[in-house]
Amino acid sequence: MKCILELEGIFKNYGELPVLGGIDLRIFESDSVAIVGPSGCGKTTLLRITADLEKPDAGKIERSYNRLGFVFQEDRLIPWYDVRKNLEFVCEDERKIEQAIQRVGLEGFEHYKPSQLSGGMRQRLNFARALVVEPDLLLLDEPFRSLDTPTKVKFIKDLSTLFENMKISYVLVTHDLREALSLAKRVYVMQGRPAKFVHHIELKEKMDFFDPSFLQLEKAILSHMQDWEGFRC
Repeated sequence: MKCILELEGIFKNYGELPVLGGIDLRIFESDSVAIVGPSGCGKTTLLRITADLEKPDAGKIERSYNRLGFVFQEDRLIPWYDVRKNLEFVCEDERKIEQAIQRVGLEGFEHYKPSQLSGGMRQRLNFARALVVEPDLLLLDEPFRSLDTPTKVKFIKDLSTLFENMKISYVLVTHDLREALSLAKRVYVMQGRPAKFVHHIELKEKMDFFDPSFLQLEKAILSHMQDWEGFRC
């Protein structure tokens, strides 16, 4: 399987504050990867470096994908544009716009502005803006943090099916283990100052959000952590 992204020995400091302490990661075609760790441990920094929005202080990055999509923590929608115009802002192809609207389930809401949409629907539009460019690699930065549990569970289920059908490689960063295990087959646990990967698990298949075996797996993962604060199960 083709490797589309390789990070090797990534280090990053902000002044005298060490953030990343040597991160190695490889992403392959149709890959599903999650990075979990406490808030403030450097997950977003790693994602921004991956997207070339920031530069590492040391390390090597090889990118072999053509198009990148990024879903930020905040929706970054243009409030005075409706759904369709928000998509037209990043893509002029009407076919792709129609397809993105259908993929995220926003048919019938094309002329609604963000303020007229629920939180879950705004986040669907946020995903549509990233998907409309038909990315080879999608980066997801805590995309469900503002959603209530029922909305989150349905959205994750819909996205899991969508990503498999589109054969998109994606990297999710989150501090919620259930989100990670529901959307990814490879999960990396990040911790420390500077942060490193301290645990890695591979699943044969993604888990259901309410799978009873979640408790055992969560316990196994958290047993590797020196500090449980900041994690949500």
